[in-house]
Amino acid sequence: MTITTLLVVGLAPAADATEAGHHTGQLPGGATWVADVPESWNGTIILYSHGFGPLVAQDAPDAATATALLAGGYALVGSSYSGPSWWALESAVGDQFGALAALEAKIGAAKRTIAWGTSMGGLVSAREAEDPHHRIDGALTTCGLVAGALNLDDYQLHGEYALSHLLAPEQAIKLVRYGSQDEAAAAAATLSEVTSDAQATPAGRARIALAAALTNVPTWYTGAVPPAPRDYETQEAQQEQTLAGFVLGFVMTGRYQIELAAGGNSAATRGTDYRALFGGSSHAQQVRTLYRRAGLNLDADLAKLSRDADITADPGAVATLTRTSVPTGRLRVPELAIHTVADQLVPVEQENWYARRVAAAGTGHLLRQAFVQGAGHCAFQPAETIAALHALEARVSTGRWGRGAEPERLNAAAGTGRYVRFEVPHLVGAVSNAKVHGSGIEGGRRDG
Repeated sequence: MTITTLLVVGLAPAADATEAGHHTGQLPGGATWVADVPESWNGTIILYSHGFGPLVAQDAPDAATATALLAGGYALVGSSYSGPSWWALESAVGDQFGALAALEAKIGAAKRTIAWGTSMGGLVSAREAEDPHHRIDGALTTCGLVAGALNLDDYQLHGEYALSHLLAPEQAIKLVRYGSQDEAAAAAATLSEVTSDAQATPAGRARIALAAALTNVPTWYTGAVPPAPRDYETQEAQQEQTLAGFVLGFVMTGRYQIELAAGGNSAATRGTDYRALFGGSSHAQQVRTLYRRAGLNLDADLAKLSRDADITADPGAVATLTRTSVPTGRLRVPELAIHTVADQLVPVEQENWYARRVAAAGTGHLLRQAFVQGAGHCAFQPAETIAALHALEARVSTGRWGRGAEPERLNAAAGTGRYVRFEVPHLVGAVSNAKVHGSGIEGGRRDG
């Protein structure tokens, strides 16, 4: 499966869709929308928000899930979003609500509307859950980028900077303020090659592990089960495969799209204490062990990173992303978030930051989070996401969560047995919740 397929999976228009069941249209701002309505509609609309990628309207995460939802009587609708960039958070919430209104104008008002978002779309649905007009009744975020763009840009930059500065200090690899998609792709190809080459030596492997820790890269990438807890070499090998194999290529070109939307670079290294930053990682013991076995001085490398850090953020870009692309945590409706425990593109650690954000806003009673024992971005089975949908619907209907979002109940409904109890690690490089309120955020703004 390609990266684009993984993140932007959508439905081709059904060849045999009837005029009554399949609807499309265009919104005043330029976004397109698509909807599918079953013959026996149950009165619920799923407002689906797609992930990062081409601005193409989608109304479900994949064909199998769409088929199951339509068979269950749900109507589906989603927009393409609009804007100059794939990072379309400026317009996405408005476009989604526009698509919902357009569908309801055709089929009548829904009895219930559930926002469902995937990846970047999970951030969209989290923001829809903050809508003061209560145009939705609940939100389901799946593999959601719920820690927002400021966190995403920061921790990815920390890891890229560590790889570049420790593995290839003589090369001037551009990490921010790309002038074009091609420039970003060229930088990503160079850094991926540097990382792949460094895997040949113990010193290189230790430094890759450090960069992976700063980037919140999980130690499980392939295989039915994760590497053993103390099998640090295998863990690092899977992190290197993750970084060099696809993550660097995806996130560095993705940075160009975010910069395009923000009007500049929102991330900084200057002023960062990398020793403190690294100390908050759940992978710290792995890194320390690999450094010791390689005969390297970890403290010296961390000091070098801190001393030489010179990338600053553009205040205007920080202000734009703070306004458009960071959840406030002020939920207006119940929200259920689900995540695989080893997500390479949207680390599960984002759920830790988001839960604290929601709690700080005083709406923690509306949020529940559930975790699937699996590796991969958005690597859910349709039955697992539909079980989560039903748990959310029960909360909307009854006004209480009960045990509906606990692993045992979700597994019973899904029949897969993969929901587990999981303690979410701290997000390395996280923007302090106390500081995400204005545009003056610079280096040194992290929780650690």
